[in-house]
Amino acid sequence: MRLSVLVVRVITASVLAVNVAASQAPGVSATAAPPTAHEVKSLHITVLSTMLADAGIGEWGFAALVEVDGHRLLFDTGARPETVLQNARDLGIDLSNVTDVVLSHHHADHTGGLLTLRRELAKGNATAVSRIHVAPGVFLSRRRAKGDQEANPMIALKPLVEAAGSIFIEHREPAELVPGVWLTGPVPRRHAERNWPAGVSIVTAAGLVPDTLPEDMSLVIRTEKGLVVVTGCGHAGVINTVEYAQDIAGHQPAYAVVGGLHLFAATDETLAWTAQRLHDAGLQYLLGAHCTGIEAVFRIRQLAGLSRRSAVVAAVGSSFDSARGIDPLALAQ
Repeated sequence: MRLSVLVVRVITASVLAVNVAASQAPGVSATAAPPTAHEVKSLHITVLSTMLADAGIGEWGFAALVEVDGHRLLFDTGARPETVLQNARDLGIDLSNVTDVVLSHHHADHTGGLLTLRRELAKGNATAVSRIHVAPGVFLSRRRAKGDQEANPMIALKPLVEAAGSIFIEHREPAELVPGVWLTGPVPRRHAERNWPAGVSIVTAAGLVPDTLPEDMSLVIRTEKGLVVVTGCGHAGVINTVEYAQDIAGHQPAYAVVGGLHLFAATDETLAWTAQRLHDAGLQYLLGAHCTGIEAVFRIRQLAGLSRRSAVVAAVGSSFDSARGIDPLALAQ
């Protein structure tokens, strides 16, 4: 069966301008999961793109394979076209039966492998990488401080991916993809976490407004031990994201956080505040990848009362398992 193309609707520039200008105000509400909400039985997350690598290809990017109760999701697709594809092959991981891909936001270091993955994997399975989950704002036009060229790679990538047979599905609010697994959709900015790069603006009808990455979203998995949150860069702020995850999936401890937190340049004060809030949220495991920062992982480990085995810098092939915890591989152990 041929896949139809889903036209992705984009929020209007005027509404976005208001939301961006008031980026600290909640923009989306969520209903907490009832006490009887589904808890996944098995969860395994494998990092396929990040900087550190025992083997395979390291890069400034992020991607992870999320395997939960027999379902497989790809979260982000790395930076270079071949990285995730090649790293998966080197690790003996078959991605050809992965249908759903989550893109945390529009940056090229999270979307660069998407087209290659679709084209290559579809040769063996027409449904591979065929549903791409995004949040509003991912296709908005951007400009850098110096230059007038388009700064959003997703605008050029979208028609190519659709021509290859995939569809984009936009999530304006939380959505349960499979039992016990939620997408946050856009994350309310309750706390003044400024975890996004400076010098980029969104093009609106009223002019340029700062790009706070309004489309940034994460994945939340409800387990019997608590919630596991998977982030791409955490541009919405890791504490904003964790608290919203608890609103969505139930007010359980934030048992584990896996992914990039964009804290590599954070001040000591910011790291101390973040570590305390994560500790208060019940954090037991941190697999800090990509833009989290090596020093930031170590500081959070110390300040949140974690250990060398429970707070680790992620490497290509490292993993988190709901039953066994973190496997850091060799370099980061």
